[in-house]
Amino acid sequence: MSLARDGARAVDALRRGWPVTISGADGTITVLAVESADDARLAEHDPDGSAVLILSAERAATLKLTNQIEAATPGRPVVVERAPWLDLPAAVALADPAGDLAHPFQGPYRTREVRAAEASQAALTLARLAGILPAFFAREGDGGEVAVGADAVAALQDPCQLAIVARAHLPIAASEQAEIVAFRGPADATEHVALVIGQPNGQPPLVRLHSECLTGDALGSLKCDCGPQLDHALHRIVEAGWGILLYLRQEGRGIGLVNKLRAYSLQDQGFDTVDANLRLGFAIDARDFGVAARMLDLLGQRRIRLLTNNPAKVERLELSGIEVVERVPHALPANPHNDRYLAVKRDRTGHFL
Repeated sequence: MSLARDGARAVDALRRGWPVTISGADGTITVLAVESADDARLAEHDPDGSAVLILSAERAATLKLTNQIEAATPGRPVVVERAPWLDLPAAVALADPAGDLAHPFQGPYRTREVRAAEASQAALTLARLAGILPAFFAREGDGGEVAVGADAVAALQDPCQLAIVARAHLPIAASEQAEIVAFRGPADATEHVALVIGQPNGQPPLVRLHSECLTGDALGSLKCDCGPQLDHALHRIVEAGWGILLYLRQEGRGIGLVNKLRAYSLQDQGFDTVDANLRLGFAIDARDFGVAARMLDLLGQRRIRLLTNNPAKVERLELSGIEVVERVPHALPANPHNDRYLAVKRDRTGHFL
């Protein structure tokens, strides 16, 4: 079985609430996701109550743990020592920011040096890929339902795993001359798709990278501009003569649908989109635009015009060998529900608006 498939089995196990053993160069741990734990599972996983908690650096910053030297390095996993009062409900309160404003933090929380840093970092990566909160009960050694190496977790994110698996003519409202192309990697059932509109004419195609947004694309959410951006991009590509829309299955800036809805709930409490992601324990933007570069490469298009206001997309594609000959602005008017969201994109994530 390939490394990437081992990683996919670990993602599935975490979603099911099973303990997973992760091995790295500096140690082996077995983790149980706090989100999917219950009293019986925790007792089986940690009968003597000695398992530590692993959190992300972003969540640790929200919890004000970064004044402790073991938690002060950005991007590094944070280990919280177990205390008699740090039971399952207390761990859930540490992991889930839903009640941060309603309930004062307990404590004191004491952090310690990370003994299996590579495996701990892999656990946090698996949490994001599984769409669960990045928090684990962890003990040293093996014994999980599934065992995986940190190298397998890295392989799971390798865009070179993608391949074209199907393609077909697909007339759409914007253009009857369109072809849909599906991509899949051997480790993951998630399919990314490309919509190729028109025929190559010797010019670089106009390309739009669109990350999946169920609420905006399908349900007409006014909290974001994703639905209008998708529709506008299709029409811009038609006007250009030919081009490609890449539909990337990276919901919620890469944190998954459920975590995106958790971020929405935090926004209802007054946090902006950036702070909401950080309070959940994730990066501001966890998407991998290397996937898009791989899709373009497989389609034979390495020189493009990119329809975007996001400079990170240009930078990541160019780092992956795609030449962006022109950045084409893609701005739409705000509405009363998303004007703050758009301002945050401009002021905190560097978008051109």
